[in-house]
Amino acid sequence: MPGPADAERFEAHMSDSDALMWNIEKDPLLRSTIVTVLFFDQVPDWATLVARVDRGSWLIPRMRQRVATPLLRMGPPHWSADAHFDLMYHLRRVRVCEPTDAAVLDLARNAAMTGFDRARPLWEYTLVEGLEGGRAALILKVHHSMTDGVGGMKLLLMLFDFERNPTDLGPLDQVEAIPTFGATDLVLKSLSHRRRRFVGMARRGLLDVWQGTQAVARHPRETVEQAVEVGSSIARFLAPATVPHSPIMRDRTLARSLGTLEVPLDDLKRAGKAAGGSLNDAFVASVIGGLARYHEFYGEPVDDLRMVMPINLRESSASMGGNHFTPARFLVPMNIKDAEARIVELGRISRVVRDEPAVALTDALAGVLNQLPTTVTTALFGSMLKGADFVTSNVPGAPFPIYAGGAELERMYAFGPLSGSAINVTLLSHCGTCCVGVNYDGVAIPDHDVLMECMQQGFAEVLAVGEEPVATDPAAEFPGS
Repeated sequence: MPGPADAERFEAHMSDSDALMWNIEKDPLLRSTIVTVLFFDQVPDWATLVARVDRGSWLIPRMRQRVATPLLRMGPPHWSADAHFDLMYHLRRVRVCEPTDAAVLDLARNAAMTGFDRARPLWEYTLVEGLEGGRAALILKVHHSMTDGVGGMKLLLMLFDFERNPTDLGPLDQVEAIPTFGATDLVLKSLSHRRRRFVGMARRGLLDVWQGTQAVARHPRETVEQAVEVGSSIARFLAPATVPHSPIMRDRTLARSLGTLEVPLDDLKRAGKAAGGSLNDAFVASVIGGLARYHEFYGEPVDDLRMVMPINLRESSASMGGNHFTPARFLVPMNIKDAEARIVELGRISRVVRDEPAVALTDALAGVLNQLPTTVTTALFGSMLKGADFVTSNVPGAPFPIYAGGAELERMYAFGPLSGSAINVTLLSHCGTCCVGVNYDGVAIPDHDVLMECMQQGFAEVLAVGEEPVATDPAAEFPGS
C-alpha cells in the first residue's frame, strides 16, 4: 500500500470545469453527487476500517479539505483544510432492519437525494451491517468535484488492502501539512491566479496568432475550413436542449431510485469484439436496447434519444483530484433492432463525437461560463443538460480482489448523478463482473420492475452477439432422410 512518499498530487484550486460543476448546483437538479455501494462477504472490522480511512485521509488531502470560495468569485474555488475536521462525522455505522440488499439500496437512494454540507469535506462513508449471511455493505457518497470515476477508483485503492490480513502498515510519517486559506489568502491567490492566467493567455494568443498567420499564408483554404469546423463544434457543444426527446421520461425531480444488474465482463467484451467494436460500444448498445424496449412497452417507440456520455481526457501526468472528462451530448438511434448493427452504429457515432474539436476546449469554455453571474451560468448550463434523456458511463474497476478490515469486496455498483437527465446507467467492472448501477428519477420512471426487466433484456440480446453458434446435425433437421 502507498506510503507517505506515494501520496498523489492534488491541485490547490479547482479547474474551470470543476468550478462550473460546483457553481451550477444552485439548481439542485444539477447536483453532482456520486454514490457507490460496495458489498462484502463479511462485516469489516470497525477499528481496522476507521484506522485505514484515517490513514488514507492524510494521503488523500481532499478528504480533509473543504471548498473555500474567494470574495466576489474573484478566482476559482480553493481546497482548504477543514480546521475542525471530524472523521466520525464522515465515517458512519448503521444496521438495517431487513437483511436484504434492497434495504442497502434504500439507504443509498436517500444518500443520493441529499446534498452535502458545503462547510465540510465532500464525502461520507456508511458501513451497513445486518445483511443475510453475515455480509455487509459500505455506501460511499462523494461529490464529483473531488474526482472523476477513473481517479475515484485510484483513490479507493489507496483506502483498501490487497490481502485479507495485511501486514501492519506502521506509522505514517513525513506527511505534508494541508494548508488552510483565509479570506485574505483567497483574495491574494485569486489575484495571482488571474495574473498567471492573463500572462499565459497572452503568450498562447501571440503564438496562436503567429501560427495562424503562417497557416493562412501556406494553406488559406484549409485554415479557414478548420476555423469554421471549430466554431461549429463549439456551437454544437453549447447548444441548448431544454426539451427531452422521450415522450414518457419527461419529469425532472429530486426523487431517486436505484437498481442493479450483473453481466460477465468477458461476455460483454466478446459481444463488442464480434461486432468489431469495444466493450463500451456493447455496453451503450445494451442500454439503448433496454430503453427502446421500455418505450415500446408503453406504446411510445422513439427514433432517437439524447444521450450524455463522459469522454475521458485524463492523462498519466494528471493530478489525482479533480475531473478530467467532458460531458458529450448527442442523439443516438433507438430503432436499430439488430443488436450487432446497433453496436456497430454506436461505435461509429461515439468515435465521431470523441473527435469533436470542442472536446479539447472543455476547460476553456468552462472558464468563459464561470465569468458569468452564477444565476446566468446555471440557467445556461441547465438548458444544455435538462434536455438530455439519459447518461451512460463506463469506469474500469479492480481486476483483482481487494479487502477492507478483513472483508473481501464481492460487488461494487456506482450510481452516477443524473445532472438534469432522467436516468444514469454506470458500468463498473470488478473481478470479471460488470456491476451495472442504474440511478433514475423516480417520477420520470415510476415503474422499477418494468425498467429493470427491459434493461436485462437489452443486455441479453447484446450478449447473444458474442455467443458461439451451436453446431447442428443436418440429419436432425430432416428426421425422415
